[in-house]
Amino acid sequence: MERNYKKEYQEAVAAGNRALKSLRNAQRELDSARNWGIVDLLGGGMVSAFIKRSRMKEAQSLMDEAKRDMQEFRRELGDICMDENLNVKTGEFLTFADYFFDGILADWLVQDRIQKARDQAAEAVRRVEEILSQLKNV
Repeated sequence: MERNYKKEYQEAVAAGNRALKSLRNAQRELDSARNWGIVDLLGGGMVSAFIKRSRMKEAQSLMDEAKRDMQEFRRELGDICMDENLNVKTGEFLTFADYFFDGILADWLVQDRIQKARDQAAEAVRRVEEILSQLKNV
């Protein structure tokens, strides 16, 4: 039984490390989207709007990956009787409004969504780090 628990524990740690990595990748892309969004807000033009949307699309993809990794981490934690509520909300980025109503209001709303996604990713990173720290003390 001890051997099986050790294997499950190692799987949980590995899943947590994967989740942490994907969350940090999403954070970096969200930071880039935010920065390009600021340029767009300041009148950066079509190029900055295009780059911002590209970064937002990539950030959404990375958040989806992080969500899958978090679900796997939660399953692995369940295997060692450490159920945790690890939900990552990926949100929608109002890209429709940004494409068709490109103006200061739409840009501001998009920036707000990017910031909320950044906050959610940061909170998820904090929670995963906390749980991994607990696992190290087991």
